[in-house]
Amino acid sequence: MEKQIGTKKRVFSFILYAGLGITTEVFFTAFVDLITSESLDNLALRGYSYIWMFPIYGVTSIAFPIGFEILKKWNRLLRYFTYAVVILIVELIAGFLLEQTTGSCPWEYQVGWHFGGYIRFDYLPLWMLFGAIIEEFHRFNRSIGIA
Repeated sequence: MEKQIGTKKRVFSFILYAGLGITTEVFFTAFVDLITSESLDNLALRGYSYIWMFPIYGVTSIAFPIGFEILKKWNRLLRYFTYAVVILIVELIAGFLLEQTTGSCPWEYQVGWHFGGYIRFDYLPLWMLFGAIIEEFHRFNRSIGIA
């Protein structure tokens, strides 16, 4: 029974982290598209993500608690920077693997300061913010017994 509860908590946590990641991505893409469009006439705010992102963001439920335990005594800004660098590395590896298996990287960056279309270095501050959000999400989940 104990093992079954642990498994259910892990699956639930995986779904929560994946859902947070995809929701954040949908909001982000909607606002970026609005800001970068030539006119602000279209306020539909249609954001998007990729089904591949569900397991990628879901793995955060496993990796983040381990990383947080290692980094929790570090200065907050240094932790956020470290989260962002790790996210860029994961994005690079995931993009490369998706391209190898499916024939394309879903996000294929064409503008900004990017590396091979897989990662954008100018997104580092945004990934730092996302790392801060994940940290607070993790703290909350832990406080209610999920993580």
